Order: sequence, then C-alpha cells, then structure tokens
Amino acid sequence: MSARGCVTLLFILLSGIVHADDLVTSPLPAIQELSTSQTLSSTSSPNTSKHSSAVTTVPTTHPNTTNSTTAPPTTPHHNTTNSTTAPPTTPHHNTTNSTTAPPTTPHHNTTNSTTEVPTTAHTNSSPPVPNPTVGNYSVKSDNATVCLLAKMGLQFSFKMSENASFQTLNLDPNVTEVSGTCGSGGNDSSLVLKSEEITVHLVFTNVSQKFRLHALMLSVNLANGNVFNASNNNLSLWEASVGSSYMCKKEQSYNITDKLTIHTFELQVQPFAVQNNKFNTAHECSMDDTSLLIPIIVGAALAGLIFIVVIAYVIGRRRTYVGYQTL
Repeated sequence: MSARGCVTLLFILLSGIVHADDLVTSPLPAIQELSTSQTLSSTSSPNTSKHSSAVTTVPTTHPNTTNSTTAPPTTPHHNTTNSTTAPPTTPHHNTTNSTTAPPTTPHHNTTNSTTEVPTTAHTNSSPPVPNPTVGNYSVKSDNATVCLLAKMGLQFSFKMSENASFQTLNLDPNVTEVSGTCGSGGNDSSLVLKSEEITVHLVFTNVSQKFRLHALMLSVNLANGNVFNASNNNLSLWEASVGSSYMCKKEQSYNITDKLTIHTFELQVQPFAVQNNKFNTAHECSMDDTSLLIPIIVGAALAGLIFIVVIAYVIGRRRTYVGYQTL
C-alpha cells in the first residue's frame, strides 16, 4: 500500500508539473478556455470534483506561474460595450427641424409683381371727333317772312369741373328743332337750336346799325344724368353792318367761358333785314378776306429789293476803301 501510494503521489506531482508548463506556455485564450472548462466541469458533474481540486492545488508550488496567469482586466470589454451604445438622437431632431417647409413669401412676392397692368394708355386714348354737319337755320316772323338766317356747323368742347377733362359734342342739324325771335327797332334777335342732348341760345343785338353776337347760353344733358350749363352775356362776335351778313368759312374757335369753347365751320349769319329769304352781301372774316393778300405780297417784294440795294452799296463802299477804282 505504501508503494502504491507513493506511485500515485508521484503521478499526481508529474501531472501537476505538466499542467503547470502548459499553463505557462499556452496563450491567454487557452487559459480562459481552461478556466471556463473547469468551471463547467465543476458545475456539471460532482464525480470530477476531486480532479479539479488536484489541478488547482498545483499553482501553490509555483507562485510565480500562478501570478502570470491571472485573468486580464475586463474593463476594455466593458468600454467596448459602452462604445456600442445607441448614439444620441439629437442630430436626428436637428435634421427634422432643418427639413421644415420653406417660407412661402417669395411666392407671394412673385404673385404681386405680376398683377395690375397699367391701363393709362387705354383710358387716355380717345378717337378724334369729326367735324360737325353744316346746317341751315331760319326764323320767321309771321310763319312766312324770314327775319333771321344762319348757316353753320357747331361743335362744343366743355368740362364739368376745373380738374376734369374736356368733352366734345357736335350739334346734329338733322335732329335739331329751330326757334327764335325777330328783332327790329332796337330789339334783339335770337336763335334757339335744340337737339336731344344740346340746347344752344344765340342772341344778336343791333347797335348803331351794326349787329353782333353778344350772348350765348348752352345746356348739355349727359348720358350719366348730369347737366352742363354755361353762358356769357358780354360777347362781341360776328360783327357786320345791318342789311349785310357775316361770313367765315374757315374753322373758328371762341372761348365763351373757362369751361366752354365753341367751334364754327362755314359760318354765315344775318340776324336783321333779311330780304327775299336770302343772305345779303357778306362781310368776310379776316381769315377769309384775301383782299389784303396782294398788298402784302407787293410790300414784301419792295422790302426785299431795298435790302438787296443796301447790301450792294455797302459792298461797293468797302472795295473803294481797299484801293479799287470805282466804276
């Protein structure tokens, strides 16, 4: 029994030395595996508990070997675990905020810049008014004898207020009613012309055997319901001798008031002493009178001739002073 016990003890020592060499020469993963296998073997079967205790008693004979095989710190593993934790979600929130809908102000500005096209050109432009139709008007004293004759085309330009623009209307003789009074013995003659829109009243006076237009009243009914009224009782137009007529075929413009201007075309009137229902000898206006044209032409020719003679004389005098002989 003593010999068998010695052999057994020797075998245990030799196996412990061999295991100690393996532990010294094996890498760290092998030691970890051995410790893990020892733990598993100690927990799995109780029959091997004696063998495990024999293995663990060997390091007591080699304290240096046991110290070199201590398990490395596991702190790096914990740090690695911590480094793999979920990253903060703050960047995601910031990204969400940055992707919010952009302001729509540029779109509103674009819409505003494309609205309201100016229409000034359309409002200011208006077609020109044509010349009025020339009408023949007469006033009779006893429904048979004509005491006043008039031939003219009338056009009226007026404005409703100081800041308003002028409006132009023509008197249409085809839809105009004629009335008036005959004057004699110092009485005035009058001519009233009335159409659907326009009513004009002309008053002629006779002073020292010369007549003239001294009053004019105008009333216009506008389409919008407004009414324009203007008058002037201190005129001195269309003067001529009684027994003759006044004629001006060219267009004439007369400022009746600051809001009314009348335009006449092919005008001829005779408010007194009409004979045989016809116009008497006409007194032409200055624009129609061509009798002064010939004197003006002759006077201009004489003035030009005198100017040429004076220039020639001045040139001749200068040549004399220079040393040329006079001819």
